[in-house]
Amino acid sequence: MKALLAIALLAIASGCASTGAPPQKDPWERFNRGTHEFNDGLDRLVLKPAAQAYVEGVPGFAQEGVTNFFANVSDVGTGLNNLLQGKFADGASDLARFAVNTVVGIGGLWDVASPMGLEKHDEDFGQTLGRWGVPSGPYLVLPVFGPSTLRDAPARFVDPSLYYNGEIADTAVRGGVAVVNLLNVRAGLLKAERILDEAALDRYTFTRDAWLQRRRHHVYDGRPPRDPEDE
Repeated sequence: MKALLAIALLAIASGCASTGAPPQKDPWERFNRGTHEFNDGLDRLVLKPAAQAYVEGVPGFAQEGVTNFFANVSDVGTGLNNLLQGKFADGASDLARFAVNTVVGIGGLWDVASPMGLEKHDEDFGQTLGRWGVPSGPYLVLPVFGPSTLRDAPARFVDPSLYYNGEIADTAVRGGVAVVNLLNVRAGLLKAERILDEAALDRYTFTRDAWLQRRRHHVYDGRPPRDPEDE
């Protein structure tokens, strides 16, 4: 599970500009705007206050450990997706990162792999489908999960299963772990949220365009085609 604003805000916080304009595929805009408003309200009433309490109540070093833990766990899915995309060197590096940080970094609480030259990558099953030539399809806003596309929506449920289901058998515990991850991700975006508030006259349009542009940038490893129709 991800914070409902996490991906959109992360796009803004990390610099969403890339080559080429994002494809404007939004035939379901009416539905998407309704879901966007629902997500915004849920975030305002529940997730944001919970994230603020998390930041105020949890020491900084503990928050860093939680961030490192989930980043380490995600390296499993990243590595497998790199292998599926034929990027074998990156996939091997990701799985080596996971092994090193799990053993030497005490379950991934410390990132000792990066100083060793094992670079962290960002891959998921939606990107893998894109590399396989599956069209992105229309823009789609999912309840709670936020911005997506028709191609990426099913993939949202594939990546967590690559690590949570394999490592945590108990469903209740798995849900609790996902909630902690949700709070941690949302807490990390509290400062970035100001950019969205200050820059966007229409939050929906700004979020959609930023997310689609960043998504294309990731699917094509920073080298998207000039013409969005080339997807």
